[in-house]
Amino acid sequence: MSAKSVSFVGLGVMGYPMAGHLAEAGYPVRVFNRTSSRAVSWLDGKAGDSAATPRAAAEGSEIVFMCVGNDADVRSVVYGDDGILAGLAHGAVLVDHTSVSAVLAEELAAAAVEQGCAFLDAPVSGGQAGAETGQLTIMVGGEEEVFERVKPMMECYAKSVQLMGPVGSGQLTKMVNQICIAGVLQGLAEALHFAERAGLDVGAVVDVISKGAAQSWQMENRSEAMVRGEFEFGFAVNWMRKDLDNTLRTARSLDARLPLTALVDQFYADVQSYGGGRWDTSSLIERLRR
Repeated sequence: MSAKSVSFVGLGVMGYPMAGHLAEAGYPVRVFNRTSSRAVSWLDGKAGDSAATPRAAAEGSEIVFMCVGNDADVRSVVYGDDGILAGLAHGAVLVDHTSVSAVLAEELAAAAVEQGCAFLDAPVSGGQAGAETGQLTIMVGGEEEVFERVKPMMECYAKSVQLMGPVGSGQLTKMVNQICIAGVLQGLAEALHFAERAGLDVGAVVDVISKGAAQSWQMENRSEAMVRGEFEFGFAVNWMRKDLDNTLRTARSLDARLPLTALVDQFYADVQSYGGGRWDTSSLIERLRR
């Protein structure tokens, strides 16, 4: 196998640009996507090819990346006669960029090791914009030697790639990330709602408080759209609820108390009931306006 034999399974809003950065860096990438037209579109102008199945994508590849939707989606492309593991060669590495449960990460690692391969759980943060600009943050779980082998490739689409500990540590770190985001967005939604009801110039309020201790990435990048009520972009509420479900399940197993996170998860359920499942997570403000 060549050191540049790379595959990417899953060409959604995140995987599509991530695989593109690998191709732009000179890696001939073999891609697979369940909707084949997406793979055809991705190949336009790029060095690489597509595969008919996840197994075919993995065959002959030293590194196989995947970025799909949830635990069930991961299992559907990894296992079975046409799954990634069926085509993964001895010594290859499977890297999962999907945000899933830490339990699944450990399961996949065991399955990979059983056939002489390695595994890294490597969820990402930064959303679609981060994927498109190559500015993602990647939190990784796995063995250091395997991490160092794959790190240069992940740096093609990330500004920060860090090993957090053994397998599962990446997913646990991503849960910490989502806990923070949920709390910050609810606070920002309430603050902007308060400013609106008080009759303040909300833009001016954000401009001044963003220079002080209230500043956050969410304030800098989402407050204007929140004020305008525009949410047809970004990280979908449906995916956030999936992540929070993993987080809350894990918290119960650890006897960790997350009352605010559980509350915000229910607020996102309200947004879903308004038909906002595909809205950006900043849409929390809409439930305060109703």
